[in-house]
Amino acid sequence: MTTTTSIVLPGKAGRRRSFHALEPTGFGVVLRWLWLGLAAVLSFFPFYAMVVLSLKPGAVVELPGSLLPWNLSFDSYAQVLSGQNLLMWLLNTMVYAVVSVVAVLFFSALAGYAFAKKRFAGKEVMFWSFLAMVMVPFHVTLIPTFILMANLGAVNTYWGLILPTLANAQAVFLMRQFIQGLPDELFEAARIDGAGELRMFLGLVLPLCKPILATLGVFVFLWHWNDFLWPLIVAKSSSMWTLTVGIASLQQQNVPLSVMLAGSVVALVPIFFAYLIAQRYVQEGVTGTGIKG
Repeated sequence: MTTTTSIVLPGKAGRRRSFHALEPTGFGVVLRWLWLGLAAVLSFFPFYAMVVLSLKPGAVVELPGSLLPWNLSFDSYAQVLSGQNLLMWLLNTMVYAVVSVVAVLFFSALAGYAFAKKRFAGKEVMFWSFLAMVMVPFHVTLIPTFILMANLGAVNTYWGLILPTLANAQAVFLMRQFIQGLPDELFEAARIDGAGELRMFLGLVLPLCKPILATLGVFVFLWHWNDFLWPLIVAKSSSMWTLTVGIASLQQQNVPLSVMLAGSVVALVPIFFAYLIAQRYVQEGVTGTGIKG
């Protein structure tokens, strides 16, 4: 059984548009919540299994018995956190992710502002040429990028990790789309008040772009935090490994499964809190970018 709801939206030139939405009631509501609940359980189950198995050091994995939350121990976490390698990998990953996020957001906001609100020769050609980088797989440019970093002496350094990731075409595109939706009257009023370009960018553009900056920040942070291939290639010594490379190396050292999973849980915690803090801005950024056109 369904009920009909009329929704009225403002149209152009004072006209009003309306359409009817069907809302399920009764059995339809129950079915919808059951489906959403099943999807939530299936999505959460891998994380539950990872946490439970990490709390059972030395136990033989026997499904489904090993997934029951009995006889838990934090010995694996104590072993992981007491090792100097994991803390070093965690620090490397944090530097790689945080510095890259700040730099990518700043440069993409600058480029997005220029492409959205500035007029200069060849703007459209330059923008779409830069956006075409999205269609070039990273593996195609992997060897030339490594040779360039080697010639600059950046192999096995933080800058060697960070520099090749700063030109983010997706981030520039999203920033440009968001800034295009900002009213031109705001920028004209700022110019009348005597604001220069730097003041407008820092005092007007960046504050208004908080939702999309938070959204991009979470996505870029996740990408760098989970990045594996580039850190594996550019970091020659274990002292420069990130968490993904370090945890993967544990498989070759016959480390118990519970210890590897404990390391994975430790690596997951910063990602969880990063999204938890920026969740509201992420939702606003995704919604706002989708509506503006």
